[in-house]
Amino acid sequence: MKSFFLALFSIFLTQITKAQSPSQKDSITVLEEVILTDTVLTKNATGIVPSSVIDTKSFQNYSPIDMVSAINQIPGVFVLSGALNTNKITIRGIGARSQYGTDKLQLYYNDIPLTNGTGSSTIETYDLENLDGIEVIKGPKGTAYGTGLGGAIILHSGENTKEATSLENNFTTGSYGLLKNNLSFSHSDTKLSLMVSYGHMETDGYRENNRFERDGILVNTSYKINSKNKVSFLLNHIDYSAQIPSSISRSAFDEDPKQAAFTWKSAQGFEDNNYTLAGFSYQHEFSSSLENTTSIFYTYLDHYEPRPFNILDEITNGYGFRSRFLGNFNFLQRKAEYTFGAELYKDEYNWGTFDNLYEENNGNSSLKGGRISDNKEFRRKLNGFGSLTLPLTDQFTAQIGLNINKTHYDFRDKFNSGSYNKNAKRDFKAIVLPSLDLNYKLNEYHFIYANISRGFSNPSLERSLTPEGVINPDIAQETGINYELGGQFNFFKKKLHLDLAVYRMDIENLLVNQRIGEDQYIGKNAGSTKHQGIDLELSYTIALTPQLQLRPFINYTLSDFSFVEFIDGENDFSGNPLTGVPKNRLNSGLQMQMNNGFYWNTTHQYVDKISLTDANTLYSDAFNVLNTKIGYRKELSSRFTIGLNLGINNIFDTKYAQSVLINATGFGGSEPRYYYPGNGLNWYGGLKLGIQI
Repeated sequence: MKSFFLALFSIFLTQITKAQSPSQKDSITVLEEVILTDTVLTKNATGIVPSSVIDTKSFQNYSPIDMVSAINQIPGVFVLSGALNTNKITIRGIGARSQYGTDKLQLYYNDIPLTNGTGSSTIETYDLENLDGIEVIKGPKGTAYGTGLGGAIILHSGENTKEATSLENNFTTGSYGLLKNNLSFSHSDTKLSLMVSYGHMETDGYRENNRFERDGILVNTSYKINSKNKVSFLLNHIDYSAQIPSSISRSAFDEDPKQAAFTWKSAQGFEDNNYTLAGFSYQHEFSSSLENTTSIFYTYLDHYEPRPFNILDEITNGYGFRSRFLGNFNFLQRKAEYTFGAELYKDEYNWGTFDNLYEENNGNSSLKGGRISDNKEFRRKLNGFGSLTLPLTDQFTAQIGLNINKTHYDFRDKFNSGSYNKNAKRDFKAIVLPSLDLNYKLNEYHFIYANISRGFSNPSLERSLTPEGVINPDIAQETGINYELGGQFNFFKKKLHLDLAVYRMDIENLLVNQRIGEDQYIGKNAGSTKHQGIDLELSYTIALTPQLQLRPFINYTLSDFSFVEFIDGENDFSGNPLTGVPKNRLNSGLQMQMNNGFYWNTTHQYVDKISLTDANTLYSDAFNVLNTKIGYRKELSSRFTIGLNLGINNIFDTKYAQSVLINATGFGGSEPRYYYPGNGLNWYGGLKLGIQI
């Protein structure tokens, strides 16, 4: 590997010398593949207030298994990653108090909702190489996308628009036994667009009991019936198994971050998932001023997870529809736009737990014992939404939006009978969520915007229970109001780009988790929080020569979040900084692109210390991580393309916690386990081959 890197690096330096030599002819002045854009801004999802988008130009700056680093470049968005299968996404501090997964935001694949009936989302079930982009709406201003307190994330699979037939294979290998291969076929003509992709990945992982293996297939196709009608079909199937090393204590982290938690290693804990998403969409243009897209979808998840304390076995069937109308009309001699629609998601969740007899299995991992519980949940959520965009002048535009949500839970206890039975229903009242956006265009290079919007978050059904397991009708939905000012500014013929947002969100009926067992939590409304901060993106594109471009960038996040009122039993945490969020984060880097196909990208991430307890008595350590990647991509002919890349992550082998567990509790006198160690120094390399048939 070292000799390969040195050879590639030598070639790269040679190409730079040629690019800067006065004798070099300026025969080509257009870059074959521009990768100097990390985040771009669009108004597709939210209307006149921009959302952040990362696309394939950003993805190729990282390992194809590293979706987390790509998302973490976006200011205000922070993914805490315990493992490839354990990710917690927080947006402006929302979701930081979740224990193991992502909630309080809405996740979509194209226009299909993926967040389950209780608000949980799992982005790790999707292959980064099958995506064309990831769009992030920060806060509840996405009226048509659920108005979750955290916002929304939209995964775009893209569509082949170039009329051609091609086959592409991308092979990656690296540290910790990493092997990944993605084979894709695409075809596009005037009527049909088809993409079929198969991917396999396996890695032993950095830690003990950390092996991950995944197979997946994606089918994405559309057919244009005529100029006014189009149908699309999407199928995404993932089958993966992942061992779970779990979190470790501070002492274990300092001693050897590679070790797994003792009980999880002894039980050889893991999860096995079989996940399918199928969706059918129909798009119809009624006229030049009105069109509709309607989708129906089905999701299936079969999840089996042996843990030291029990074995969880669950199956979820989800289905629903989403319909959205887009239209326009004349207003003050300008074009006004409107959208309205509805989205229904229903799922049936069957889950049960069993004794884990691993201690009686002679070291042969988990052993399924007697049943502990048997439950079924019916969960339903309905969103109605609409917005109206009015161009009041050539420079000034206003948008008003409204979302109405109705959520229902029905819990069936199939294990206990009589007075021990815990059957219950919870029907939340309809909640109305308005928003107002203002946008003022200073000139063709600069604009400023303002937003006021209301969002909400439902407690999960399990968090709605009392310690006795009965639904608590006093648990209320979290609600919050977001205030935001921002702007985009471009200088020096758009070479210097500045994106700035200042916001504050006030949240009432704060939902907190109270741990009453090793894997048992209940929820309660414990007060309110104040989220205020700054998101900043700054980049500058420098053309050193016609053949060589540089792009330095800095993305900064200031998170000044605190409890306004938080009383937990006899403890008053009012005024304390919010648990689980670093106050400062900085992502910076330097990207280099040459017109002969070579590129070199170096990125740096700084994460401030994180409070691990509500009393702020314990913090994780701040850390810096440096990554680099060098690559070459070339069209050998009109039909053949080749790509080579080599990357090194965590160059200085920094010991750091890539995720933390807040308010951890030690059982049986053991030390609390707060830390999920990040990977040490590691490398990866890839070969991509493409052919047009």
